[in-house]
Amino acid sequence: MSALSVALTGNPNTGKSTIFNELTGARQKIGNWPGVTVDKKVGVIEHNGRKISVIDLPGTYSINARSQEEQVVSDYFKENKPDIVVNIIDAANISRNLFLTVQLMEHGIPLIINLNMMDEAQRHGIKIDMAKLEAAFGMPVTNTVGRSNKSVRKLLDVFTNAVMSNYKPSKLIADHIERIHNIERSGLAAAKIEEEIISARYDLIDKIMQSAVTVNAAGKTLTEKLDSYLANGVSSLVLMLAAFYLMFQIAFNWIGQPLADLLGGFFEESLAPAAAEAMEAAGVADWMQSLVSDGIITGVGAVLSFVPLIFTLFICLSFLDGTGYMARVAFVMDPIMRRAGLSGKSIMPLVMGFGCGVPAIMGARALDTHKDRMISILVTPFLTCNAKVPILMLFAAMFFPDNAANIVFIMYVLGVAVAILAAKILGTTTFKGQQSTFLLELPPYRLPDIKTVLLEAWDKGKGYLIKAGTIIFAMSVLIWFLSNFNSDGMTKDMNESYLASIGSASSKIFAPQGFDTWEAGASIVTGVLAKEAVVSTMGILYGADELSTEDEDIQNSAQALLSTNMAGAFTPLTALAFMVFTQLYSPCVTALGTIKKETQSWKWMGFAFLYTCAVAWVASLIVYQGGKLLGFE
Repeated sequence: MSALSVALTGNPNTGKSTIFNELTGARQKIGNWPGVTVDKKVGVIEHNGRKISVIDLPGTYSINARSQEEQVVSDYFKENKPDIVVNIIDAANISRNLFLTVQLMEHGIPLIINLNMMDEAQRHGIKIDMAKLEAAFGMPVTNTVGRSNKSVRKLLDVFTNAVMSNYKPSKLIADHIERIHNIERSGLAAAKIEEEIISARYDLIDKIMQSAVTVNAAGKTLTEKLDSYLANGVSSLVLMLAAFYLMFQIAFNWIGQPLADLLGGFFEESLAPAAAEAMEAAGVADWMQSLVSDGIITGVGAVLSFVPLIFTLFICLSFLDGTGYMARVAFVMDPIMRRAGLSGKSIMPLVMGFGCGVPAIMGARALDTHKDRMISILVTPFLTCNAKVPILMLFAAMFFPDNAANIVFIMYVLGVAVAILAAKILGTTTFKGQQSTFLLELPPYRLPDIKTVLLEAWDKGKGYLIKAGTIIFAMSVLIWFLSNFNSDGMTKDMNESYLASIGSASSKIFAPQGFDTWEAGASIVTGVLAKEAVVSTMGILYGADELSTEDEDIQNSAQALLSTNMAGAFTPLTALAFMVFTQLYSPCVTALGTIKKETQSWKWMGFAFLYTCAVAWVASLIVYQGGKLLGFE
């Protein structure tokens, strides 16, 4: 028997992805639709002797092609004719969901209408007569409880038994389509035609609701009770900060970062030395030993050590999103984010930027418009990620011991201020004319489906690991080469390496900022690989190899650096200018690789590198030269 192609479509928050995951399980291929960063999910299964290919189309409220998701769905139906299209409807919000159903039928797309979350509809006092709904559309109607595997699996029987050519739109739908055609031929202004078409669609939905749906008034729902605290007033902001704090504790203190440290320690302290020892015993050349242990293993370790952190963060975010809370966060923050030219949904990627830029940049794919996605990606690097903290803490302890905490706090504020200013400028220049929309549904609170949470986290984490990892690995090997070779070949003295030469050349750029030593220049270069490398490089170059950024050892590490000739290389003012530069300049190579992946463009990756470096150079120049004018040098 021939294979079946099935497309799942529907509004966001209808349980569509949960149904897809229940149907296909781990038999999924995840990619991106051509030209956009929207996920493309395809799963293949067999049932009743037939191969079924299931595609999960992006959640969308319409097919007007105004957002990436709408464009993908619209283009898909223009270019493809699947055997079966299943329109997943949230039965508890059937009236709103039917708008997309009506649009699809206007385009002559035969549908199986699936009423999902019927259990929630019943709790809300909503009764749906499936026979009358089927008669109203002239198309088959089924129902499911999304998180029930048994309920969802029965759809497979529907797919293999359905003969869509046997179904024709009802007279009600045919009359509606004729009405739409008359409006389009009316000669009215485009805006008036659109208004009339929307009105006609809602007229049809009202007729269908009156014939097939009964709503019994129910008491105040749990969602309404919770929203009085979680989506309104000062309490919503307090509880939002508490939720973020808990998420960061889980990711960066309790689970994610400790696992990342263990994995990084394994590569650095166990695997690399073991590989070096084995190669030495086998008589492998010194340069090859160094390449494998210091370049390849270190590069792979740099990629993999991020994985526990990223997966933990995405599990937390997917869980919160599954509860319905993330929609409330966007709703609460929208008035504030509008001042920076973004929508409320942009708050989440930016908040994640305080932990790690990589998941923050990846998180921008959840935003509705190209403008919001790009601006969020391009301003995230200014925020103070965990990797910048060692630089700030050590320099603050060295040169501002009495005000270290205040100086670090100022750096955090500086990052936020520059990010907001950059968002405003980008929104009125580079992305001028592109509108930020804010169409948001507040779904009911529900317990997330753990299987869906884990699959979503795996999809996002796997994408980082495969695509960003290749760029990170290549850059790791490049940095190894630069720090171990010069024109005469391999050198064991980093002072004589290409890296030293690059550091010496780049240091001249920072003469106006006062930190024009080659050691500072080299540290900035290695900081592109990983911001933590700024501290370790300085430790090596200034002869203080063992440095710690643990709270109890910060002062000792600061004193260790000050006891070297670093004391003569920096003054408090030049140190402050250096801190400002490292706070604002280029994202690390991990983040740059992620920018390339998410924007699908080398141009935007290069732009992110160049413009952040330019902003950092100007800001550090203002700090140093302004400080000199005020007599602080």
